[in-house]
Amino acid sequence: MKTLLVMLAKYKKPGETISVYARTLSYLMTGSMVLFIVLGLLGYMQSQSTSKAPSASMKGLAASVSSRFFMDMMGMEVPYLQSDRKTFTFSQSNVSTFLFSLVTDLNPKDPKTLIAREVPGMTQDRSVVLHSGSGFVLDSPEDYGPRSGVFDRMDLGEAGSITAIPETNTGTAGAVIGPQLPANAAAPPATAGKNVAFIYQSHNQESYLPELDGVKDPDKAYDPKKNVTLVGLRLAQALEKDGIGAVHSDKNYPAIEKSFNYYYSYKYSLKTLQEASAGHPDLKFYFDIHRDSQRRDKTTVTLNGKDYAQVYFIIGGKNPNWKANSDFAEKINTALEAKFPGVSKGIHAKNGEGNGVYNQNYSENSVLIEVGGVDNTLEECYRTSDALAEAISQVILNAEKVSAPREDKDNKKQS
Repeated sequence: MKTLLVMLAKYKKPGETISVYARTLSYLMTGSMVLFIVLGLLGYMQSQSTSKAPSASMKGLAASVSSRFFMDMMGMEVPYLQSDRKTFTFSQSNVSTFLFSLVTDLNPKDPKTLIAREVPGMTQDRSVVLHSGSGFVLDSPEDYGPRSGVFDRMDLGEAGSITAIPETNTGTAGAVIGPQLPANAAAPPATAGKNVAFIYQSHNQESYLPELDGVKDPDKAYDPKKNVTLVGLRLAQALEKDGIGAVHSDKNYPAIEKSFNYYYSYKYSLKTLQEASAGHPDLKFYFDIHRDSQRRDKTTVTLNGKDYAQVYFIIGGKNPNWKANSDFAEKINTALEAKFPGVSKGIHAKNGEGNGVYNQNYSENSVLIEVGGVDNTLEECYRTSDALAEAISQVILNAEKVSAPREDKDNKKQS
């Protein structure tokens, strides 16, 4: 009898083990199911909060890619749509680079990305394409900031000021003016003598290598005289020529701020915005002009035999009212594309590791515009400034026409 009980006990243990395994498997299945349900609910809740980040309200794939992307994609199936251009979207090089960047968050064509996330000052804002221009080719604006010690030089330039109605032949202190505006007569004031547009530069010493003698390093493309301030000045002059009252700032922050810190630039330029608005209460439209850090092949387009510096429109995704700023930028982008196709590289929202607001909470009619890259010339940037002025003038005039009847009604009520 004892022998039988011992044998039964031996056979009972495997049964208990199977039971334990079954219960464990049941718990794991139940836990996994609960986890997926919770993740699904969280995903749904996030999708409903579209106002928190621009990426949540992207207008589908069509808003994120260019017409060229679609043509290349269709050309893979329709022979007559195939392009013989070397920069084919689905080339082995482009696809390999995209997949590698997607998996590793590194760009094999840009060695800086290997250390950018580890070195302070080299981190980039992560961007989302809100609206692509015809010049968009699967790339994003880049801004690594200056190399350490760039602003330690003795000559930081003069302080600068805020100037209304810039003269065609004026410039920043000691600045070298490039090609002048055509000598055609300026259009009559379309904004009733009011200065409504303000142009300034938060990173005012961003410069262009072809304009700097002996400078080859893109990280040293900064100068107190030959810089993006001239591009902003040209835009202001071109707006004036189109009848749009403009105010321009050539404030030089490295010379103004005692303990200048490049990464406080938007804090400095906010004071400029406030000062300009106090001195010119009719200002309604604000343009912060910058220079991108990419090389020439990604920042240049040729139209009618002339080279233009391409532009990015940048929206601060951390601004609670970013949608209004995006709508404003889209109007300019549409007008620019109509007359100068390929100059725009689209509207990008940044809300990652950088500033993420860019003082755009100051006004819904505010936008940051990056004109050209480190290898563009001032002449190319001036052409683009003139093109931008045409587009911006059109948008401002349309906005002023809409607001004019309201002002007339208000005046009648007061009388």
